[in-house]
Amino acid sequence: MPARFRIENPSLAGPLRQIEQLIRRAGGRTWLVGGCLRDLVLDRQPCDLDLEISGLQPGQLHSLLSEHFTVQFVGKAFGVFKLQGLPVDISIPSRMLTDQASVPGLLRQSEPDMDIDEALARRDFTMNAMAWDPDTLEFRDPFNGRADLDAHVLRHASDRFGEDPLRVLRGMQLAARFGLTPAPETVALCKTLSQEEQPSERLWEEWKKLLLHGATPSLGLQFLSDCDWLRFYPELASLQGCEQDPVWHPEGDVWLHTLHCLNWFAGERTGHHDDDLIVGLGILCHDFGKPATTTSDFGRITSRGHEPEGEAPTRRFLERLTNQQDLISEVISLVLCHLRPRALHDANASDSAVRRLARQVKRIDRLVRVARADYAGRPPKPFDGFPAGEWLLERARKLEVESQAPTSLVMGRHLLELGIQPGPDMGRLLDDCYEAQLDGVFSTLDGGIAFAKSNLPSI
Repeated sequence: MPARFRIENPSLAGPLRQIEQLIRRAGGRTWLVGGCLRDLVLDRQPCDLDLEISGLQPGQLHSLLSEHFTVQFVGKAFGVFKLQGLPVDISIPSRMLTDQASVPGLLRQSEPDMDIDEALARRDFTMNAMAWDPDTLEFRDPFNGRADLDAHVLRHASDRFGEDPLRVLRGMQLAARFGLTPAPETVALCKTLSQEEQPSERLWEEWKKLLLHGATPSLGLQFLSDCDWLRFYPELASLQGCEQDPVWHPEGDVWLHTLHCLNWFAGERTGHHDDDLIVGLGILCHDFGKPATTTSDFGRITSRGHEPEGEAPTRRFLERLTNQQDLISEVISLVLCHLRPRALHDANASDSAVRRLARQVKRIDRLVRVARADYAGRPPKPFDGFPAGEWLLERARKLEVESQAPTSLVMGRHLLELGIQPGPDMGRLLDDCYEAQLDGVFSTLDGGIAFAKSNLPSI
């Protein structure tokens, strides 16, 4: 009996119907593959479409699509297209070239007449190696991906898996997203692969999916550990076996603590991409300083100073994944200050201390999320809320610094009006004004101008 799947989103159903008809009339065949079909099998509605077109050459397919859509070539040599303004990716079956010397720089070549089962064998995992023809309703599942999905098993589709080593990282985020247990043979194969010389952009995409979409991030990171891929991430590897005070951390070592924290975070994501990504990275990296600072002096395990010690390993870890220095700086500020919410609360700190913290981290709301996950990630210790975080957020809201650093009231143009010319004297006076503002000496521009007048440099 043919499989019947229904795409309910009209913005996907309409283009699919149009594309399928165009391809069929030209003598080709359209298959739904990859993530969109996996979602349909799971009775979820896809957010985008992955289509594999057989029977048409790349140039012919491009011309056909261009008559109705704005088409972007992603891989001209092996036929990968995107449709501008639509969440639709279209590809032609292709194979890796074994004799790369004959075609310099070309790694894949399209084969429009490749049998669909052979094309599916070149995909990563069985859950993504299924195909469905929306015209004939034929469903192809040569590697039992549907059964693996039902059993929550992550299994590689074929021995072609190793053609792309970064499929290991894809397995990491898929295990986290769908609650999968890796097949032993898949783990064994992944151990033979390496991410060396792979572009950081591709590494970054898989790590983002882990943090932004992983329902249980610990499953993904444990998969990475099982595959011996923590050898490429020594900052994570060093967390394993790093002991903690069992009274404060009954869950075990720093590795297990980090996994628990990330799982907690996954249940509290806001859906705001930048916030969730930076907070997730802050949680992932928050204890990177512990291996270098943990001691058992005087019969108790401590890690004093692990916040500042975490800066260098966090930077090293992130710079292997991205060159976004602003993002790296924001994550590092969370790592450097993740104990501060509790410390300020316990000290009943002043408004000045809260403002200075906001200046350092910029986003106190993000810092509280990291600190709350840190506090919650200690099972079986019960999580009874995080009053320190609520206290800090309330104070920050009243001071209007919950989601931004304090804005300097006195600017250079104000000092120009007082006769101070640009230069070292202006810079020093601006700094003095800002420090006084943080201390609460003044809270209005008029007050700031008065402070500046009373502190004019002597001429």
